[in-house]
Amino acid sequence: MFEINDSTNSESVINDDSLEFFEKFIISFDKRRKELLEKRNKTQEFISNGGRFSFPEDTSIRDSEWTVVPPPQDVANRNVEITGPVDRKMIINALNSGADVFMADFEDSTSPTWENIVNGHVNLIDANKREISFENKEKGKSYSLNEDSTTSLFVRPRGWHLDEKNVTYNNEPVSASLFDFCMYIFHNAQIRLDNNLGTYFYIPKLETAEESQLWDDVFTLAEEELNLPISTIRATVLLETISASFEMDEILYSLKNHSLGMNAGRWDYIFSAIKRHREVEGVLFPDRSQITMTVPFMKSYTELLVQSLHKRGAHAIGGMSAFIPDRKSPDITEEAFTKVKNDKIREAEMGFDGSWVAHPDLVKICKDVFSEHLGEADNQISYVPDYKITDDMLQDFNIKDGSITEEGIRTNVKVGILYIQSWLLGQGAAALFNLMEDAATAEISRSQLWQWVHNNAFTDSGIEINIEFIKKLIGEELKEIKNLTPTDKMLDEAGTLFEDLIVNKEFEDFLTLPAYKLIN
Repeated sequence: MFEINDSTNSESVINDDSLEFFEKFIISFDKRRKELLEKRNKTQEFISNGGRFSFPEDTSIRDSEWTVVPPPQDVANRNVEITGPVDRKMIINALNSGADVFMADFEDSTSPTWENIVNGHVNLIDANKREISFENKEKGKSYSLNEDSTTSLFVRPRGWHLDEKNVTYNNEPVSASLFDFCMYIFHNAQIRLDNNLGTYFYIPKLETAEESQLWDDVFTLAEEELNLPISTIRATVLLETISASFEMDEILYSLKNHSLGMNAGRWDYIFSAIKRHREVEGVLFPDRSQITMTVPFMKSYTELLVQSLHKRGAHAIGGMSAFIPDRKSPDITEEAFTKVKNDKIREAEMGFDGSWVAHPDLVKICKDVFSEHLGEADNQISYVPDYKITDDMLQDFNIKDGSITEEGIRTNVKVGILYIQSWLLGQGAAALFNLMEDAATAEISRSQLWQWVHNNAFTDSGIEINIEFIKKLIGEELKEIKNLTPTDKMLDEAGTLFEDLIVNKEFEDFLTLPAYKLIN
C-alpha cells in the first residue's frame, strides 16, 4: 500500500515497523483532515461574502472553571526560545545556544525536499540520543553537542494543509503532518522517556478547535500504541490564524491533557488576516513595516492570548522579532539588539512567559529581559490581566496613518522572489536585508501585493497598483537581484512563480503548494 521515494537513504527512519505504525494514523485520521480542510474553504466564502468572525455562541467552555495539565518541570521556564530548520549544524548550535527551548522546524523554515525531511529525522534521532555531531570539511570546523546543554527540544511538524509527495498510500500522497509526527514520535518517544522527558511539539496553522481536537486524538492514539503514559506528549499551539483567536479557550480545552500553552505567531497571523480579508470591501492593509505589534488588531489578539492562557494555567509565549545581527556590521548589530530588546520588554510587561528569537546572538538579550522582569520565578502564569476583548477589537484593521508606498511594494517583491529562490534551492530560512525571513514573511509580501492589485489600491503618491505596474516593478527588481545575488539558479522560476501568485485572479492559499511541485 505504501510507495516510498528511495532516492535517498531513508531506511533508518522509514522501515516496516514505522510504516505499520504510520498506517494506523492514516486510516484513523486522514479523512477527517481532508474534511476540515474543506471547512476552511467554506470559512473563506463566508468572510468574502461579508461575514465576520465571532466568538462561539456556546459559552460553556469559556464560562466554566478548568485548567490544562501543568507543565513538566523541565519546561516550566521558557523565557527564551530559538527556532530554525532541522539541518544538523542548526540543531547543534541551537541546543548549545543557552536558550530554554529549541523548536526544530519541519515547516516554515525548512524547504521540504525529500533529502531535508529524511535527514531532519535522522538528525533529531541523533540529537535525542545526544550523539549528534557535524564536520564542515570545507571550512575545517566541527560541531558537537555540549555535555551541559539543557535546552529542551520541541518539534514542529508541517501543517494540516501539506502533503508529502515522496510517500504515497494507496497511490495518494500522505499527510505531511501525520508523516512528520509519526516518524518523530515512533523513533524518539522512548528515548526521551528513558531520560525522564516528555515528547514536545509545536502545532502550526490551526484554524479551529475541531482541528486541535484532531491533533489531540492523534496524540492519544500515539500514547496508546507506544504504551506511553497519558500526557507524555505535549504541544504548544502556534496561534497564527485569525479564526483561531476567537476559539482560544476551545482549542486549549481540546488539548488540555496535552497542552503546553500557545505562542503568538505574529507573522503568520498577519498573513492570515490579509488572506481572510483579501476581498472584503474597506479592508486594505498598508506596508508590512507599518503592521506592528501595537496596531489595534495585533495588540488585541496578544492581550487576549495572555489572558486566556494564564486563566487556564498555561504558558503564553511571545512571537518572533525578525531583526538579526550582522557580525560584519557593528551598526546593524547594535540596531538589531536594541529593537529585539525593546520588543521583548514589551512582551514581558504584557504578561508573556517568554519569547522567540531568530539568532543565537539574541538569546542572552531575551533571557536577560525576562529574568529581570520575573526575578526568581520561572514564568508569570499566575498573572491574569483583566482585558475586555471584543469581536470588533480583534477585527479592527484601521491602522492610523497607514499607507502603501512604492518602497514597500518593491521590498515585498525583493523579499518574495529571493525567499522563493532560497526555498527552491532547499533553504527554508533566509537572512534578507537584515531580517530573518521564512515562509510566513514571504506570504505577507505576496498576499499584500495580491490584495493591492485586485482591489484598486493606490500608492501614497497616487500611482494605481495594477497588474501592469506590478509586472514592471517585478521586472526591474528581478534585474537588480540578478546583479547582486551570488547565484541566479532557480531565480527565473522564483520570479515567474511569484508573479503568477500575484496576478492570477484566484488566490493560492499557500505559496508553498505550487512551489512544492518544483522541488524533489
